[in-house]
Amino acid sequence: MNPYEYWLAALSISDRKKTLLCKYMKSAEGVYYIEETTLNRFRFLNERDCNTMIQAKKIWDLQGEYDRLLKKQVRLVTCQNPEYPKKLADIPDKPYALYVKGSLPDERLPGVAIVGARNCSRYGEKYAFEFAQSLSGHGIQVISGLARGIDGVSQRGALVGQGKTFAVLGSGVDICYPRENIGLYGDILEMGGGILSELPPGTPPKPYHFPKRNRIISGLSDLLLVMEAREKSGSLITADMALEQGKDVYALPGPVDSSLSRGCHQLIRQGAGILISPEMLLEEMGISGGNFQEKNAEAKKMLESLEDMVYSSVVLYPRNIGQIMDESGLSAQEVLETLVSLEIKGYVQEVSKNYYVRV
Repeated sequence: MNPYEYWLAALSISDRKKTLLCKYMKSAEGVYYIEETTLNRFRFLNERDCNTMIQAKKIWDLQGEYDRLLKKQVRLVTCQNPEYPKKLADIPDKPYALYVKGSLPDERLPGVAIVGARNCSRYGEKYAFEFAQSLSGHGIQVISGLARGIDGVSQRGALVGQGKTFAVLGSGVDICYPRENIGLYGDILEMGGGILSELPPGTPPKPYHFPKRNRIISGLSDLLLVMEAREKSGSLITADMALEQGKDVYALPGPVDSSLSRGCHQLIRQGAGILISPEMLLEEMGISGGNFQEKNAEAKKMLESLEDMVYSSVVLYPRNIGQIMDESGLSAQEVLETLVSLEIKGYVQEVSKNYYVRV
C-alpha cells in the first residue's frame, strides 16, 4: 500500500477503468503521473473521467491523506496485491480495492454468507443465530453485512461459536452503521475478524451503496444462506448475485402465512437448497456436525431448580434480562444472580450488555 494506490482507489471513476489504467501504466504511481495532455489517448476514459483525475491531483494531499488512513488503522488492498481475496478476484465486477480494518477472510477456510431481513421475526433470529454458531464452531467463516436483524444476529452467533466473522459495509470502514451494532463491530475485530468496504473511509451509508456491496458478501463466500426475505428484498438481490457467481444458495423455509418467508419460499421453488438443520448443512459440506439439543438436555439435568428456570429462558440467540424475567417469572435480582452463577459454570454467556445466550 502506498499514497498513489490510495489516491487511485478513491477516484470517482469505475473499478474497471482503474484496473485498466494500472495495467497500461504498470502501477498506481504511473497513473498519477500521466500528463494531462495524454489522458485522452486512453479511449476508455471519457471527458468526465479525465476531469476527475486532473482535479483530484490538484486538491488531493497525497501524503497527508495517506497518513490519515494509516492513523485510522485502515489498510488498502488493491486487486494487484497478492493479499486480495482470490474468491473475489474471480467475480466479473470485482472491486478495484478493499479498505480493511482487522483481517481478511482466510483463503484456506470455507466461508458462508448469511443474509436476511432487517425487520426479522424471532423465528428468523433464532435460526440465523443457531446456524451461524454451529458453522463457526466447526471452523467456517461467517460473512455478512453488520445490518440490524439477520445480519447482526448471525455475526453475533458466529462470535459465540468462537469463530471469525467478516462484515462488509455500505459505508467507510470507520463508520459503524447502524450505530446500535457498535459493540458487535468492536467484538468482530477483537475476535480476529474484519470490517471491509470498497468505499473510502469517511463515506456515509447511502441507500444505493448496499445493493452494490452485496456482490462482495456473496463473492467472499462459498455458499449463501438466506434466513428470511420478503418477495422483493436486498437478500434476493444477493441471492441472484451469488448464483451469477456460481455459488450455491440455501433458504430457510418458514410459516406459509409469513411475508418474511415468501422470498425464501420463492428461492426454494427455483431450486435453492432447503435449510433443515445446521447438522444437515454441515453434512452436505462434508463436515461432521454436533447435536446442540443433546448438549442442552444434558446441561439441564445438572442445574438446580432456580438455575433451570433461568436456563430454560436463555436460548441460542441473544435475549435481554427483561425477556428472561418475563418468561421465567422471576425478579430482576433473581435473574441477575442466577445468570452470574450460570455464566461462572459455563452454561450461558453475556454476548453484549445485558444480553445472554446458551453456550
